[in-house]
Amino acid sequence: MVKWVVIWGAVAIASAVAAGFLAASKRRDHSFWAAWSFVFPPMLLALLFMSAHAGPKKRRRSLDDEDAAEAN
Repeated sequence: MVKWVVIWGAVAIASAVAAGFLAASKRRDHSFWAAWSFVFPPMLLALLFMSAHAGPKKRRRSLDDEDAAEAN
């Protein structure tokens, strides 16, 4: 039983790392894809078959910017 947990953990971590790099190269949100690929490793296959975004990468606002917007 322990062997399967270790194998699943190794696959999940490897999938998350690969999805993070692949998502960044396809101009997608790397943290979203890394997290979902860690929880459900076959999500890496979905990302693999998606096309890359055209144009500039969308940027998230920083936490400081979000806090400043809430204060106003």
